[in-house]
Amino acid sequence: MAGWLFLAGVVSALAHDALPTAAQPEGWKYPFACCSGFDCRMVPTKAVSERPDGYVIATTGEVVGYADTRVRHSPDGDFHWCSVAGKNDGKTICLFVPPRAF
Repeated sequence: MAGWLFLAGVVSALAHDALPTAAQPEGWKYPFACCSGFDCRMVPTKAVSERPDGYVIATTGEVVGYADTRVRHSPDGDFHWCSVAGKNDGKTICLFVPPRAF
């Protein structure tokens, strides 16, 4: 039983971590304000588009304005999306975006 509890603790701790990438080989931690253990994940570039008023989440059509406090810098240069309960149709909690190209 103790081993199972330890494993459950490791899994929940890792759920707050972004997976390692070339830019961040050790991964990075999602801020607790964005993630309740399963809300955040890396998404492909095509999952988020831009228009004049902000970022558009492809699966929901939700627009997150450029100045919205939910928009965060992505430490690894990839998009990461945190949605309510980690659902593909959930409202955005945080959106980590790579630096914009000039």
